[in-house]
Amino acid sequence: MARARVKKRTHTRPQNASAAPKGGAASMAKTPKSMVIRVGASQVGTSVSQLVKDVRQMMEPDTAVRLKERKSNRLRDYTVMAGPLGVTHLMLFSKSKTGNTNMRLAVTPRGPTLHFQVENYSLCRDVERSLKRPRSGGQDHKTPPLLVMNNFSTADADENSKVPKRLETLTTTIFQSLFPPINPTATPLSSIRRVMLLNREPSESDDGSYILSLRHYAIATKKTGVSKRIRRLDPKEIRNREKKKTAVPNLGKLEDAAEYLLDPSAAGYTSASETELDTDAEVEIAESTTRKVLSKREAQRQKAGDKAEKKPATPGVEKRAVKLVELGPRLKLRLMKVEDGVCDGKVMWHDYVTKTDAEVRSMDQSWAVRRKEKEKRKKEQKENIERKKKGKAKAKANGEKVEDEDDDEDVDMDDEDWLSDDFDDEEGEPEGDSDDTMEE
Repeated sequence: MARARVKKRTHTRPQNASAAPKGGAASMAKTPKSMVIRVGASQVGTSVSQLVKDVRQMMEPDTAVRLKERKSNRLRDYTVMAGPLGVTHLMLFSKSKTGNTNMRLAVTPRGPTLHFQVENYSLCRDVERSLKRPRSGGQDHKTPPLLVMNNFSTADADENSKVPKRLETLTTTIFQSLFPPINPTATPLSSIRRVMLLNREPSESDDGSYILSLRHYAIATKKTGVSKRIRRLDPKEIRNREKKKTAVPNLGKLEDAAEYLLDPSAAGYTSASETELDTDAEVEIAESTTRKVLSKREAQRQKAGDKAEKKPATPGVEKRAVKLVELGPRLKLRLMKVEDGVCDGKVMWHDYVTKTDAEVRSMDQSWAVRRKEKEKRKKEQKENIERKKKGKAKAKANGEKVEDEDDDEDVDMDDEDWLSDDFDDEEGEPEGDSDDTMEE
């Protein structure tokens, strides 16, 4: 019998046919992905809903931009789908009964979870109104932003401080894992178009609280020492502009291009000597030029000519002005507590409540008992499912009618106490600081 033809040139090969190519599924699995979730659906209000949209835009491209939440959704609905979708971080925005806006940053699937209180925030539209020349997103959101963190760790911090050293290290690691790492030698500069700045600010009351300030900027670069008119004719600058500003100036009424460059009144443009000096910094970068691939003989001739002239071949260098344009949103976050799991573990640190060693040991014992009970319930549920499956198989073998039931949905669905908090139960937390507004 003839073998079936396998088209290799125009058809994709199966995954198990050969080893996966470099940079394929393995690299995609390492890329951090996030979900920005609005907890409570319409109960949070229009401002928080818009804030969630702005944060999603800031976290692009590896985030669920068109995620739609329902009032009936629970936290478990998102944690169950986080594994199959490759989601590594959850950002939960909600509003407490007292009107405080809260944000939880959880690492899936086992935590930990950072609880923040959003003390104040500004939306993207508010930031645009405050700028003289706002910048639209354009193509900037196709690549992840560059994360810059400042003052996250202090030199005099130890385990006995209000904010211990291990908490500073944990917070730094969690925020660093939000975006893929950057390789300075391999990452092209053109792919870095945005900056997300996280700055740890000193508390106003000087109580040692952990307060973070978040800013989001776009990186704009322009050539220096070149007039606007000449830069307007540069093909590279034309491609980087918005679509509505890409039109080349009309030179049909002029007899010579010099009239456009030298006459201030020509075509209604500014003078040729005008350049933009309101820049933040100037850098020198290697000019990216297209070169012809030479043959071996041509390369030898060129090398021999360079030796004869004794002129080393140096790449072109140009000066460019770097300017940061704020995109928004702005957030001021106050760290309230840190939990061990995904919104359901024991509290490792709290901003207001401090427990004694005896209370910590008692809490660890209670959590050990709860963990054993949970494992016992899982084992019983698994045995019940296996028993039901065997009963169905036996009934089908005997020719009896069997009703289909979704038994698998009962597995590990006993985490109804994921909102429990040891500190809230025993000590009593200041009203509005904890976020327990998830729909039951």
